[in-house]
Amino acid sequence: MDRIITYLEKALPHDPMDRHVAVAYYPEGAGHATRMLAVARALESRGASVSIAGGGPGAKFVDLHGYDQFEPATVDYIDDFQNGGNLLRVLTNSVPTSAKRVVDYVRWLRRIDPDAIVTDDMFASMAAAIARTPLYVLTHNSPGFYDARIQEWFTWLLTEFQLRVCREFFYPAVWPADDDDPAGVTRVPPVALEAPAATGEPRGPEPTPPRSDGGVERERESTVADASQLDPEILCVPSHYSRGFDSVVEDLEREGRGVTLAGGESWQPVPALLPVIRRADAVVCSGYSTIMEAAVAGTPCVIYPFTDEQRGVARAIDSADVDGFTVVDEPGAVGDAIETLSDSTPFENGADVIAESLLGDL
Repeated sequence: MDRIITYLEKALPHDPMDRHVAVAYYPEGAGHATRMLAVARALESRGASVSIAGGGPGAKFVDLHGYDQFEPATVDYIDDFQNGGNLLRVLTNSVPTSAKRVVDYVRWLRRIDPDAIVTDDMFASMAAAIARTPLYVLTHNSPGFYDARIQEWFTWLLTEFQLRVCREFFYPAVWPADDDDPAGVTRVPPVALEAPAATGEPRGPEPTPPRSDGGVERERESTVADASQLDPEILCVPSHYSRGFDSVVEDLEREGRGVTLAGGESWQPVPALLPVIRRADAVVCSGYSTIMEAAVAGTPCVIYPFTDEQRGVARAIDSADVDGFTVVDEPGAVGDAIETLSDSTPFENGADVIAESLLGDL
């Protein structure tokens, strides 16, 4: 009888104020955390409560916003396969860790029992199917981004799986509709994390939870920069996997440009990069989260890709000749690329579109 009552409670219409949504992000690179934080904040602004999970390099940004997050086992396919790795390393390290991550997510979902989960993490999608949690997927990943057959095939298989098990597949794209876009997805504007409310401060201190794998607890960032005081001419934002950005900075400084390197020695963490990007004359970056932020900010952007996925995104944007974006493949080309950048028109922020659609569907 209790199960029937619980089912009816979930099935009957609810006010958004009553909704509890799990938000999970992929652990490779920090940008996955920031885009999912944008969705979490948009959900909260509409009265829903959220629980966050993910781990990896993006965890510190979740901490900056004061969320008490769950950290499942962390995978890193990029290092295991692309950056000097190989298929054997994937099979012996990434695959078993992936299974552990799915199990961790299943246990988490069953414990918190949310009304739905929205995620860009394929392992959270798998866990949602097992835990029978209503699933909403948010990812731009496409099989057409990859040259290696095994990556293309795996991404196609993953996309088909997620399309079959989710209620809606949100596809945040800077480029216009393309034949390489997966069939059946819902195109939404790019997603960007806005600065926290008026004070520009994070939500406040909360204790960092223990890691699910028994590891040492992380210390939270104790120093947070005031984003309103940062006014760069050129903002360089390397991804977690970028290499050679020091050369980019040195070349631009020799040309007499004012350059700010996010993550550099003098850089202090900010709760959101979007306000800084809005004030910059131009951005140089690798990852898609920063590309989306540049699109929402309307700031011209030079894309300097490193990973296979980043190169695929760069091709999609370059082939569509999107205003305000250009692509380079070596650090010495960045200066000339900045000179040729066209003006960029700000995009709508897709986080609000996603939150409205998800809560409306529930």
